[in-house]
Amino acid sequence: MRWSAGWHGAAGPKRRPVGGQPVHGLDAAWTSGWPPSRVRTVGDRHAALAVIGECGADDDHFRGALPLVRARDWRALTRWPGSYLVLARSGEDLAVIGDLAGQHPVYYRADAAGTWWATAASALAALDGAPVDVTALAAHLAFNQPDILADRSLFRNVKRVPGGHLLLLGPDRATTQRYEPVAYAPVSLREQAPVVRAALIEAVTARIDHRPVSADLAGLDSTTLACLAAQHAPVSAVTFVDERLRDDDLAFATRTAAVVPGLTHHTAPGAPGTVYYAGLDSISTLPVTDAPNPYAVTASIKRAVLDAVAAHSPAPGVHFTGAAGDAVLSASSSYLADLLRERRHRQAWRHANGHARLRNTSTFAVIARSRQASRIDLAGALWEASAELLTTPRPWVPSAQRPVAWAPLLASADWMTHGIRLMLASALDETCQTLAGAPARLAEWADRQALARLGADTNGWRALALDEYGVELAAPYLDNEVIRACLAVPTDERGTPGVYKPLLGAAFASSGVLPGFALTRTTKGGFNGVSYAGLRTNAPVLRDLLGPSSHLVALGLVTDKPIADALARAAAGQPTAQGALHLVVSAEVWLRQQQNITTATWWEEVNDRVAAA
Repeated sequence: MRWSAGWHGAAGPKRRPVGGQPVHGLDAAWTSGWPPSRVRTVGDRHAALAVIGECGADDDHFRGALPLVRARDWRALTRWPGSYLVLARSGEDLAVIGDLAGQHPVYYRADAAGTWWATAASALAALDGAPVDVTALAAHLAFNQPDILADRSLFRNVKRVPGGHLLLLGPDRATTQRYEPVAYAPVSLREQAPVVRAALIEAVTARIDHRPVSADLAGLDSTTLACLAAQHAPVSAVTFVDERLRDDDLAFATRTAAVVPGLTHHTAPGAPGTVYYAGLDSISTLPVTDAPNPYAVTASIKRAVLDAVAAHSPAPGVHFTGAAGDAVLSASSSYLADLLRERRHRQAWRHANGHARLRNTSTFAVIARSRQASRIDLAGALWEASAELLTTPRPWVPSAQRPVAWAPLLASADWMTHGIRLMLASALDETCQTLAGAPARLAEWADRQALARLGADTNGWRALALDEYGVELAAPYLDNEVIRACLAVPTDERGTPGVYKPLLGAAFASSGVLPGFALTRTTKGGFNGVSYAGLRTNAPVLRDLLGPSSHLVALGLVTDKPIADALARAAAGQPTAQGALHLVVSAEVWLRQQQNITTATWWEEVNDRVAAA
């Protein structure tokens, strides 16, 4: 696993990451697993700067950034194309700055001697064997919103730097500071479209070098990236195909590859065992990740794609994925609550009418689902969720039938013991009392949480691709500048009902990058077929995984009957809480992997001379 870490204190550290490479120009900072070409540094006596990851700054811009470091203009250091971690020293202060999507998260733990920081919470926990924070894991399962408990990580005594914040380390302090605005100044879709196009072009170009290039070629988001990459290098484009998907991805991919120079199309055919939940009877075959990861559930499908990539590439290269395209290019209907809150009733009614037609329901029903969320803010929503946790668990109904909420309780919250629900309710109450800088609009909160969730999830796919295939995964929609460009467009314009991906269409219309039929596509594939097939096929494995030997059961995070009922519904082909099952299974796999991790997995003892080297 790739990670970075450092120590900030008066005395030198007694440990360093196993196999860690010092970051030139910075005391007691290391990378582990990162190739030298992805670690860039520059500095003088008064300031130093390092970026770790995919950074598209050219040498002149990078060397010219030292005045920004001296001026402590931290945000300016996050505006280059790519996805990377920033370490910036100005005088005695060190800023550790992760990205907006959590692909480079930052954690820390401080004591009287100083502060350790790392991009892996597991590593900081391993310093002294800190256990999993059961309440924080309960919040992950109940909400799957990374910022829901502010700075709590999944381990006791390890703090997490919340989204849009940086860690600032001084001689005698460790604080977090916001560097990203809570909300962006709104820009119309038409005005922002060329900015989005430029950001995506730069994001893709930053990853094109001597490496072979491959890409997913499926939905509109991944097709856009594949076509952009093909303008710079030959691209091996791969489409996962399976008759259980019942989509038209293959038809569009074939047409696209036929008319776009540089695209060579390949298929990754599904098989009876290429389904969700395959291989969970042997979790040792899955990469160890820093947090529960859904790609543990879909690993067989990702391996099928990567097998096709490996079969048609001369060497491991960079693979583009459209992950998070939905999150930045469109918007869920939750923005209706914001229109109602701002008394934009005519617009709310018009949009609700469009969403009602898409969902074959009434406009009144759509409005009714959004009304309660329009009357409260984030703090009020957390109080409501806390109160709901104190009541009897609800019978399951699909989430689309529940009211829109800032912090909707997932079905997995209803599978917990009463004691765990009480603990989680108390933690939410504490969060409410310290809540500061919360967004005023529900959609702004939902957008940021979705991106943080997707960034963490993509790290799991990245670990699989890198560990097993040597392939670098590129997810440009999660880049800082792409996020900023897209989220500046109001959600009611990005999520206009009846128009599929209007922002992407406006950005690339008449650009010649994509064929016209691809831009006018209105369909989107789904994985329900292979998901339910996996649930039916692997039900015995899942019952064993979540049975008497389950770590989640031992902690009270799930109980037997709800899980058995959900699996029985799935086996019978009935609708069930797939998302909640996905979360629970991923968490169980992660907990079982954690029991084999020790201090020696992450750290090695060193003397003062070696530690300072």
